[in-house]
Amino acid sequence: MSKVSGKAWDVKLFQRVFRYVKPYRKVFYFTALLVVLLAVLAPLRPYLIQYMIDDKVKVGDVDGVLNITLLLIGVMIFEAIIQFYQAYLANWLGQNIIKDIRVQLYEHVTSFKLKYFDRTAIGTLVTRNVSDIETISNIFAQGVLIILGDILKLIAVVVVMFSTNWLLTLISLVPIPILIFATTIFKKVIKKAFQDVRSQVSGLNAFVQERVTGMKIIQIFNREKVEFSEFEQINSLHKDAHVRTVWAYSIFFPVVEMLSASSLGLLVWWGTKSVLAGSEGLGGLTSMGDLIAFILYIHMLYRPIRQLADRFNTLQLGMVSSERVFKVLDTEAAIENKGIIVKEKLEGSIEFKNVSFAYVDDDYVLKDISFTAKPGETIAFVGATGSGKTSTINLLGRFYEYQKGQIFVDGTDIEEYKLENLRQNMAVVLQDVFLFSDSILNNITLNSTDITEDEVVEASKKVGAHDFISKLPGAYHYNVRERGGVLSVGQRQLISFIRAYVHHPSILILDEATSSIDTESEILIQKATDVLTEGRTSIVIAHRLSTIQKADKIIVLEEGRIIEQGTHQELLSMNGHYKKLFELQFKVEE
Repeated sequence: MSKVSGKAWDVKLFQRVFRYVKPYRKVFYFTALLVVLLAVLAPLRPYLIQYMIDDKVKVGDVDGVLNITLLLIGVMIFEAIIQFYQAYLANWLGQNIIKDIRVQLYEHVTSFKLKYFDRTAIGTLVTRNVSDIETISNIFAQGVLIILGDILKLIAVVVVMFSTNWLLTLISLVPIPILIFATTIFKKVIKKAFQDVRSQVSGLNAFVQERVTGMKIIQIFNREKVEFSEFEQINSLHKDAHVRTVWAYSIFFPVVEMLSASSLGLLVWWGTKSVLAGSEGLGGLTSMGDLIAFILYIHMLYRPIRQLADRFNTLQLGMVSSERVFKVLDTEAAIENKGIIVKEKLEGSIEFKNVSFAYVDDDYVLKDISFTAKPGETIAFVGATGSGKTSTINLLGRFYEYQKGQIFVDGTDIEEYKLENLRQNMAVVLQDVFLFSDSILNNITLNSTDITEDEVVEASKKVGAHDFISKLPGAYHYNVRERGGVLSVGQRQLISFIRAYVHHPSILILDEATSSIDTESEILIQKATDVLTEGRTSIVIAHRLSTIQKADKIIVLEEGRIIEQGTHQELLSMNGHYKKLFELQFKVEE
């Protein structure tokens, strides 16, 4: 699904977009009816003017002129009312449809495996969920219905013109074949330009998103000039793509104006000659009313034709965006959720049985891992970076799927649980705490209505965070800004501990929760850890071995394999890898 190409493919894509109209089909049909009504009314004004000049002005019927003038005003007011409702309903329809698509897309993306996000730029997903979907609304607000209206208006105007004076009509339409040819070329050029624009917008969004997120690294390593240079290149490509669309429009519109002027010139030349001659021609007698009406008809012809090319490309741009959105919707990257078992509260026993896991193909980062944890036990994992500690906990919550072996919770294969039920019985405290730009309270409850503020305050006191939170402006309603940037690392970590505590997990996972904090904060967090792990199964990934000496079992990993396991004292007595790590770290801390 690389690009929108080929008429058949466009039709299929178009049909898929239109499935979203179904809940709003009454509004769609009514809007379409208004479009048809506007098209029928379009030739009425020139016709009334023609009638007024030839039948009333010519004979000096002042009352007749006044009556037709009032009728013209009434027609214009009626048209304005219809145009208002048609435009409003078309845009209302477009906004409701993209709301539905955006909800579907967001829900689909939230079900993806973490592996998908590992290889997909966040800025690209933001573009798909925001600007690409916004562009789809143009299919309905400025595309299909408006194009239908323009085409019907053209047909109505041409029919009336032929019925009035077929020869004058043919003379007026002489430049139309050239216009159709120019429009076809313009459509192809602008389609390619719009595709380039969407690609460049996506690339620019992804670049800016990543660089703003990683600004600390850019400044630490003094890479501002290098990154700025790369930004200038990407921004230049973005500009060039837009300039190509401007170039196409700047050529096409003057061509349309010249052809329109040609039609008017031919019309005036032939019509004036016929009027002055005052004789019957091949097309019938040309009156002054005919001539004025045809001048208005010409404007009614060329304006929709000129806009049609723009409308078609707006429609095409919406189709390109819809194809990008559907590509994400069609991506099968979700964890299979075929389990049917639901338990309100898990006991917390864990068993890994010969588990092997690879992020890519057969490059296994975990190899034949087996261990057990009884309910309420604390299991600690230690080992060098890349030994597989974090991968182990990612498998337990089914954030990634393992290739070999089985994992059991309470004696049941984790794939037999409903995914949401499994995860709601687990809580994870990560080394790199993520906080949203929201209040402390909402960051702890994650907007759950089942958790009260009193429960949060009570949990904060137990964890040891109430003192610093209560001193902040607004206390628990203090906005921590993006990623919790106004708080210290230790404070963010304590908030993540409260978040885990108030969700009452049966299984707790601590991923190097004390590795990036100072000694004073470590003491607070160690106390919080004792509170948090009490009475529940806990898996702790430890960087500082001093924090896990009380663990019921310590598992030592090396290159994805378990090489030692036992209590702290048992491992020290083995005089193996763990003891070397402990002595090395003890000397470093000394």
